[in-house]
Amino acid sequence: MRVAFVSMETTHHGETPARRRTRRTARLLADRGHDVTVLSAKWWDGRFREFDDDGITYRAIVDRPSRRGFASKLPLAIQRLDPEVVQAVVTPPLGAAAAGVACRLKRLPLLLDWWDVDPGAGGPYRRAIRGASRVLTPSRTVKTQVRERGANDSDVRVVPESIDYSLVRSADVDDRFDVVYSRPLDADANVETLLLALAELRRRDWRVAVVGDGPARDDVEETAADLRIDDRVEFLGSLPIEKRVEIFKGTHVFAQTARYEPFAHDLLWALACGCVGLVEYQADSSAHELVEGRGRSTLVTSPQELADEIVAAGSLERRSVDDRFEEYDRRAVLEQYLDCYRDEIEAYGLF
Repeated sequence: MRVAFVSMETTHHGETPARRRTRRTARLLADRGHDVTVLSAKWWDGRFREFDDDGITYRAIVDRPSRRGFASKLPLAIQRLDPEVVQAVVTPPLGAAAAGVACRLKRLPLLLDWWDVDPGAGGPYRRAIRGASRVLTPSRTVKTQVRERGANDSDVRVVPESIDYSLVRSADVDDRFDVVYSRPLDADANVETLLLALAELRRRDWRVAVVGDGPARDDVEETAADLRIDDRVEFLGSLPIEKRVEIFKGTHVFAQTARYEPFAHDLLWALACGCVGLVEYQADSSAHELVEGRGRSTLVTSPQELADEIVAAGSLERRSVDDRFEEYDRRAVLEQYLDCYRDEIEAYGLF
């Protein structure tokens, strides 16, 4: 299958969750033998307009990121490439809308991959939605956001993030901690809920890992000190996924308290590693979707409830792998993408 990805900026320009999702999907497709091209701004050196990255072809539409320049040149690039299906990230929306114009002219299916958006830019996103034959979101929470911007429910499909179960099974176990929090420490991290819960349990024996870094780290560390629990909370900073999985496999409880999360990727990894998932419900977070109906996980609404559930989790067996989340394995999620592509190609009469 010939698949074109439209992403003005890629992980080579800078890491974001949406760009990592695009890179991961492109890599899985290429590894399965599909013909994958990413239409983007140039990120490599030299005069060549194309760059092969281990089976993925990057084609430069513009020399540097420029929303208007990228959008103006994209339709012709798609026509020349002649893919069977196009998948475009929603940001910037001008580029996604331009991809829609090209796909209408060529009668090609366009799948719009929607992670999150600038809440102040309504019109361009609505135009991008109108140009897409299907919108893909990582969660039901994000699906609701797309519907609020004018998409029909039947045109939006949830394709979640994925994990590598071979890594989950093969990783070593780091059993230094009883509870772990893992997420970038930004304004939405809300680690304070966990720290307040732990302060309620200061007379008990526990050790906690906080994984992640960011602008809120100093404030979080100061809060731990103010609560006089900093001697039992270890701030590990940003860690590669291999190290995080080792910690998840050895830790009994994963606490998810962030206010904003299109998809709680580290929570998923931790659940697959056998952690008991304790999730504080937040209106703008999809984390609850991963634990609803799961026997070893619980939703909470306050630090006191979180503290109570940390204690209650002590009665549950410790695990280092939970096979109930295999539906999120890389290969299983790739099949969801391929099903979407085949359905849209068939709908356009291209088979």
